[in-house]
Amino acid sequence: MTSVPIHSTSSTGTPKPDIPEDGVLRYYTMRFCPYSQRAHLILAAKKIPHHTVYIDLSEKPEWYTDYSPLGKVPAIQLPHLPGQPTLVESLVIAEYLDEEFAGVRSLFPKDPLQKALDRILIERLSPAVSAIYPVFFTTNPPEDALKNFETALDVFEVEITKRGTPYFGGDQIGIVDYMIWPWFERFPALKYTLAEPYELDSKRYPNLLNWRLLVAQDEAVKATALDAKVHAKFMRTRHEGKTNYDLAFEPL
Repeated sequence: MTSVPIHSTSSTGTPKPDIPEDGVLRYYTMRFCPYSQRAHLILAAKKIPHHTVYIDLSEKPEWYTDYSPLGKVPAIQLPHLPGQPTLVESLVIAEYLDEEFAGVRSLFPKDPLQKALDRILIERLSPAVSAIYPVFFTTNPPEDALKNFETALDVFEVEITKRGTPYFGGDQIGIVDYMIWPWFERFPALKYTLAEPYELDSKRYPNLLNWRLLVAQDEAVKATALDAKVHAKFMRTRHEGKTNYDLAFEPL
């Protein structure tokens, strides 16, 4: 058993789902959340058994703050440990899972300096996320949003070129690749949501786009991915003020 999904999304007034007391990790998520996908990628890459509970972020169930005090996703509950503690914050969860389930290849570098440098690089995605978020989810983003987004991505084109390896993690996929991937999965949706379809410039980002094609073939990525058209459909529900978190479970 790798995952036992509970497909109905829990919202305000919904009772706690009936999850077996079997000691298996419990993964609280929202299917379209890129931060939640980070955790999902690690669970998939390491083939960690888990139960999945989907949370409505607009109308959160009252009981959810018992697990995530700020009501954020992702959250991972550890029912096999005393007190059944819960972890939040995607990078914290990723590091814990990587260390706790060390039987599978480590995704974080072993070298302390490289590990620190990779964490810094992951954090450098923040300006790109801040710039692209209103383009994804609002109907009137700032005029310079795409320009700022592209400037922030220049850092990653330079870095993948400097490293000279197919992945940020080297010859094998690693933690940087998984932690930044969710946003690269979503960028192609802009072909369907903007008046002028948008794609990354292949001349400006040749190595980054090659990286994106390569990572898209990874088994964990394929196991967690949604089609760009599904992402676009979800973004439109946000634009219309009618957010539909269950779109991921509907046919295209």
